[in-house]
Amino acid sequence: MLSSILLVLGVAVLGIAFRSFDHPIAQRLCVLCLFAVSFLLGYLPSGNWVVGLAAAALWIFLPWLEILTKIRTLRMPLDRELAHKNPPGRDLFPNLDSLTEEIEQQGFELVNDLGCDWDTQRQFLRLFHRPSDQTQAALCLIDEGNIAFYYISLVTRLLDGQVFTTWNYPFSYSLKFLPHTHIQRVRSTASFVGLCEAHQHLLSRHNISVDAIPKLDPLQIQILLQQDLTAQITHNVRAGLLAHVDKEQVRYTWRGMFYLWFRFLWDFVRL
Repeated sequence: MLSSILLVLGVAVLGIAFRSFDHPIAQRLCVLCLFAVSFLLGYLPSGNWVVGLAAAALWIFLPWLEILTKIRTLRMPLDRELAHKNPPGRDLFPNLDSLTEEIEQQGFELVNDLGCDWDTQRQFLRLFHRPSDQTQAALCLIDEGNIAFYYISLVTRLLDGQVFTTWNYPFSYSLKFLPHTHIQRVRSTASFVGLCEAHQHLLSRHNISVDAIPKLDPLQIQILLQQDLTAQITHNVRAGLLAHVDKEQVRYTWRGMFYLWFRFLWDFVRL
């Protein structure tokens, strides 16, 4: 009995150790340790490997708990109108000022503070623009009441309508992107300087020249962002992931809920 407890604790500690390293291989080994601990908790008391596999498989089906209880009843606005919004308090977003300073040190200028509230979600977005290369940056806080997180995105728009985005969004994104959008995701632990370098590598890989990037003023940036949000909702309705509730709201379909589950599994594997 004692040896079994020590075995479970040993694997758990090993997983925590792997988690402390910011490297893809170490993160994947941490996930394997998580599955191993779950398997051992099911197998050791019962002596049945089927019970162990069932215990480990619970992690795969756990997202359905939130999908069926929260996502299934979620209603989203068809048009997400962004309007000026005052910054959140330091208790909700304590590092807003330091992140803003870090972004401005890379040549970005503050455009506006925007926001959009719907259902139980509150969104705050601080928009920046770098005139030297027409790159837009957005510092976004998502507050869902029981959880709040932020991410940073860098966007370069081309004359032909293509959009290149580099961001550190920490979770599986819940909607399909527009066909002309190119997404590069970096780890949430990356610095803003590292984010900028990754974005430049993205543009270099696609041989994007300066002549292909239009010059935009702050008002155009806000308008294009608003159009992107509306177009993305429309695109997901056409793809069958969302369906109209009425003229102003949409909801996830069963196809959309399975899409969310597969996205979770993909991210779980590629951690």
